[in-house]
Amino acid sequence: MERLKKRWQRCEDLKTKVRRITLLLEKQYGIPRRERSGDPLDILIGTILSQNTNDRNRDKAYQRLRTRFPHWEDVLEARTRSIVSAIRPGGLAGQKARRIHEILHWIKEREEKVSLVFLKKMGFEEIKKTIGALKGIGPKTLHCLLLFGLGREAFPVDTHILRIGKRVGLLPEWMGAEKAHAWIVPFLPKGKCLSLHLNLIRFGRSVCKARKPQCHICFLTKECLHPMK
Repeated sequence: MERLKKRWQRCEDLKTKVRRITLLLEKQYGIPRRERSGDPLDILIGTILSQNTNDRNRDKAYQRLRTRFPHWEDVLEARTRSIVSAIRPGGLAGQKARRIHEILHWIKEREEKVSLVFLKKMGFEEIKKTIGALKGIGPKTLHCLLLFGLGREAFPVDTHILRIGKRVGLLPEWMGAEKAHAWIVPFLPKGKCLSLHLNLIRFGRSVCKARKPQCHICFLTKECLHPMK
């Protein structure tokens, strides 16, 4: 019983900490507005292109792909090598091209059209079971699809959030990104997934950088496990 009480208290403390950090980030950066959700398939392909690269290279690869193939049906009918050529700036072009082609074929066979609109009628677990089993769609990609493509409460964990989460004690030091998604969800304030996700990324890019964290201007110093280091 005592062990359960301690575990419950740790959970409550972590929930309080997450809420506090969320509010501090909103005080500094404001509350991001939820814009109209993008097309689910656009978000999915864009997220696949973002894997193992930076935003600039992802955007360049995505724009080249859409310029060369204005419709997803065009990508489906294209040769893999043509897709590789278009998305090369994003890195791992061969692997990503094959995955994109396979996913588009799967959608076409299932729906008789290249669209993910059918996902809007599904719940989280059904979407996870349906889409999460496909190659190239890990937890981060799935959560990006849910948050930005379907307007659901989901929390993608990228490199910035994983790094900051460990530094401020939201995530265990040993935890990798794959497990972090399931770990953090129960502690998130309701309705704050988008705000916390976007503000943590902004914080990670401008203050809590990977190599040279700007501790002298950090407004989360009291929450940090390694202040001024």
